[in-house]
Amino acid sequence: MAALRIVIADDHPLFRDALRLTIAGSYPDAEIAEAQSFDTLRERLEAAPDTDLVMLDLNMPGIQGLSGLLFMRAAFAAVPVAIISAEEHQSIVRRALELGAVGYIAKSTGADGIRAALSVLLSGGIWAPDGIDKDEGAARDHSLAARLSRLTPQQIRVLMMLSEGHPNKKIAHALSVSEATAKAHVSAILEKLEVENRTQAVILARDIAILPEGAPPN
Repeated sequence: MAALRIVIADDHPLFRDALRLTIAGSYPDAEIAEAQSFDTLRERLEAAPDTDLVMLDLNMPGIQGLSGLLFMRAAFAAVPVAIISAEEHQSIVRRALELGAVGYIAKSTGADGIRAALSVLLSGGIWAPDGIDKDEGAARDHSLAARLSRLTPQQIRVLMMLSEGHPNKKIAHALSVSEATAKAHVSAILEKLEVENRTQAVILARDIAILPEGAPPN
C-alpha cells in the first residue's frame, strides 16, 4: 500500500513546521512535502500527481486569495485541496467550498481540531468550521463556480493576469505565446464566463479569485 502523501503549501516556515508535527503525530508513516510558493507546489504535484491531500494557504508567492484554488481544480482535479488560512470570513469559507475545496481549516484551530479535520478529509469527507452558513449566497456562488469551472488552467492564468491589469502583450510574454494566442485566450474567457468585455471579466476575477467583500489578506 502506498504511503499517505500530503503537501503543506504555506510561505511561513514556522507554521509549516507546526503543521508537519501535527500531521506526523497522527500519521507517522505519511510522506509530508512542503511548498513555500505556488510554483513549488506545482512542481511537487507534477512529480507526485497521486498526492492524497494539499493543505493550501490563501496567500503566498505566486497566488492571492482563491486564485490558487481555481488553478488547482483545473490543473490537478484529482488532488483534494483543503484551504488552511487565518482568514475566517464566512463568505470566503463558503466560496472556497463552492469552488471545489474539500475543506477549510482556520489557522486558529488547535492541534486536536486539525487532527479531527484531517481524519474527515482523508476519509473522503468535507470539513468546514462550525457556524458556517453554507446556504447564504450559495446560489450566486454556485453559478459563478460553474462558469469558472469551464476555464482551462492556462485560461485561469490569463484571467488572473487580466485582473492585475496586464495587456495582451504582457500576458503573451509571461506565457511564452504569441499575442494572437493571448487574445484568443481572452476571447474564450469572455465567452465561458458569459461576460461582454475585459472589464466585466476583471470584476468577476477580483470578486471570485481574490478575497471577497474587501477582506484583508491572511
